[in-house]
Amino acid sequence: MIKTKALRLYGKKDLRLEDFELPDIADDEILADVQTNSICMSTYKLYNQGADHKRAPDDVAENPIIVGHEMCGNILQVGAKYGDKYKAGEKYTVQPALNYPGREWDAPGYSFHTFGGQATKVIIPREVMERDCLLGYSGEAYFFGSLVEVMSCIVGGFNVQYHFEQGSYEHKMGLADDGALALLGGTGPMGLGAIDYALHGPRKPRILVVTDIDQGRLNRAEELFPVAEGKKQGVDLHYVNTGGEAPVRDLMDITDGKGYEDVFVFAPVAPLVSQGSEIMGANGCLNFFAGPSDTNFKAAINFYNVHYAYHHVAANSGGNTDDMRIALKYMGEGALNPSVMLTHIGGLASASEAIAHLPDVPAGKKCVYTHKDLPMVAIADFEERGKTDPFYAALAEICGRHGGLWSLEAERYLLANAPDIA
Repeated sequence: MIKTKALRLYGKKDLRLEDFELPDIADDEILADVQTNSICMSTYKLYNQGADHKRAPDDVAENPIIVGHEMCGNILQVGAKYGDKYKAGEKYTVQPALNYPGREWDAPGYSFHTFGGQATKVIIPREVMERDCLLGYSGEAYFFGSLVEVMSCIVGGFNVQYHFEQGSYEHKMGLADDGALALLGGTGPMGLGAIDYALHGPRKPRILVVTDIDQGRLNRAEELFPVAEGKKQGVDLHYVNTGGEAPVRDLMDITDGKGYEDVFVFAPVAPLVSQGSEIMGANGCLNFFAGPSDTNFKAAINFYNVHYAYHHVAANSGGNTDDMRIALKYMGEGALNPSVMLTHIGGLASASEAIAHLPDVPAGKKCVYTHKDLPMVAIADFEERGKTDPFYAALAEICGRHGGLWSLEAERYLLANAPDIA
């Protein structure tokens, strides 16, 4: 029997960090460790909904599940069935959207008793391999492997967009060619990843507008992705604070009144959805890239323009395996840097509180090093902590040399010097 420590869900707002034993693996299973797991807003929704969440089993109170699905680690032992495909010692990451026949909503971090990212060791079940959702990861940084799943959701969001020519029923998938793209509320972690992909991915917009009502968040986004970088990539990049009196007019003026072919809405806020509807141009596609917790969430959109201007709505709940491979490709080539999304670092014991208060702490992604005993600390606070703690002083110095961002060097220092969890 293999001992593990994991954060398990027993019901609504009931997370428990526990030690327990994993059974021996079957021939169609894989034993692995988890080194990093980044925290997703979807886990916060699971925390609040418990067994009412569509991905959670009804019996979590008796058979708790391990939470977390943005994971990266090492394969430790491979069952006989998969011995030719996977090897002990290899790094891995996981596409959690299994879409398993007959159990379409099952996913790691929501549905499995021995498999989730907030754990030291896990058993990867056969469903993951059967759906080809266990992917080899050749990168050096574990946290990059965790953020691949996040980037795959963004890639999927761009891929699910579609447009068509009047009189044709053929949908052309992806962003409009040479179009205008608006990212509304686009300075959170997913928005920053979307800016990165829009600037450095395979199909770039002609105009890219990023909005928020928080000027500090806009300033950070512009610092990470300057207007000059947009120009270098052939993209007319704008950052707009929409807290003014006439945000729709301001956004439309950037396109000379023509509107946007592609609009992403990054927050489940009804006025923001309506704003997205108002700024779309002909054949505009609105991507609702924000999963609401409210099952009765509604927002007004302009149906006159749905009929006469061919406005339409798209969405995706996660990416698929192909999206993940695209993300791995562009990250491996150095075109994408998901470090921009990461703002907090912690250990496994800090994960429960971080999940419970996720919306209360304005931040980007929080990354958990599951084998380490660390509080959840903002990278921006490393320097202050470093005045009394040499560990954080060293991390502050490293991050400072990397533009204030987490890095492979910082991860290596943490893994070598942070205390292990008991």
